[in-house]
Amino acid sequence: MKNIITIQHTQSVQHTNGMIGSWTDWELTDLGKLQAQSIGRKLAAEIIGKPYKIYCSDLLRAKQTAEPLARYMGISIEFCEKLREINYGEAVGKSKLWAKENKLLVRSFDDPEYPHAESWRAFWNRVMNLFNEIIADKAENIILVSHAGTLKVLQEILIYSELQEYTEYGSAGSVSFMEIKDNGERIIKRLNDLSYIEGATT
Repeated sequence: MKNIITIQHTQSVQHTNGMIGSWTDWELTDLGKLQAQSIGRKLAAEIIGKPYKIYCSDLLRAKQTAEPLARYMGISIEFCEKLREINYGEAVGKSKLWAKENKLLVRSFDDPEYPHAESWRAFWNRVMNLFNEIIADKAENIILVSHAGTLKVLQEILIYSELQEYTEYGSAGSVSFMEIKDNGERIIKRLNDLSYIEGATT
């Protein structure tokens, strides 16, 4: 059996300045840093005594979200490029307004939204490859710290196991709990729980 906890990075600068997230290296806002501390403190207290591995996107906003939890738990973080958000190609480093005005027509899962961007199929396959690596990992308890789109795809893989349409994402700082039983049954025990950042204010 595997227990998987996912954490969506907390509030970062691109949530407040109108810029694209994607593969840019925005840091957390002051509020986001407090939210990350809150998640680390509360979650570590909840799962204390159980051996966990932490895998984290190598982008700064995810790293800063994972670091307090790793300190509270006294474990290291393994950084993983496959946990990055979707690559928006030429939209990376641009504003959300630019992205809206320059989005390409998407007719299928194979059409990227911007030049040199990942298509939805390529993104899905990247996360699926990561999911297969998680299944093969000997660790029974795994924490993944990542981004909205990446975690949404992971949730859809757990539910459907096949390519799905784009749907709504969770919220910054949300925590989800999943279980994969030895017989292959997949269970989402708690989805996008925001209680771990309650009380974190500037």
